[in-house]
Amino acid sequence: MIYIAPSLLAADFANLQTDVKRIADAGANYLHLDVMDGAFVPNISFGAPVIAALRPHSKLIFDIHLMINEPIRYIDDFVKAGADIITVHLESCNDLDAVIQQIHKKEVRAAVAISPATPVEKLIPYLSKIDMALVMTVVPGFGGQALIPETLEKVRTIKRYALSKGLKLDIQVDGGLKPENVHLATEAGANVIVAGSAVFGSKKPRKVIESMRETADAHPYQA
Repeated sequence: MIYIAPSLLAADFANLQTDVKRIADAGANYLHLDVMDGAFVPNISFGAPVIAALRPHSKLIFDIHLMINEPIRYIDDFVKAGADIITVHLESCNDLDAVIQQIHKKEVRAAVAISPATPVEKLIPYLSKIDMALVMTVVPGFGGQALIPETLEKVRTIKRYALSKGLKLDIQVDGGLKPENVHLATEAGANVIVAGSAVFGSKKPRKVIESMRETADAHPYQA
């Protein structure tokens, strides 16, 4: 199944509750929440208090993407805020195994992300320990970038490995995805699609989500 995860970064921050309800009513599966610390990535976004404030107003799966240094310090905070999935960056953790264990200890799904410059081989040893792998298809920290096509080969590598080992693993892609190019990601093996401005920025988000899902279903993984 293909899951659509609109990114809150592209929402109207003056009307977050209304905007989140709008994309939920439009058929989104997840709400992708990009937490930035101004250190691991150049920008600063929002933290646990904003997520906690939104949580009572949405039944969407809260997919929290921590673009912060040493995220193990804040796992408990984001669990309390309402996380269903917590994604950490391989590049930001001194002890990635400990972070994964901490997330699972809290009975939350654990995911690990890699940035475009990180070789996919560094992620392979962790795939059997996590619930989702996130391949960044743009440089993390900025919205509205164009998808980097070469990153999709990492998706294909992860998909092949997961199939060869019989792993039940979601593969998420984040950055520059829209109806016109989502097929590139699904053909490579992705099944969770993060889209920001393509969904939140549309006056007809249901049409965008339906288009992305239809295109994805028509272009399944090609080995």
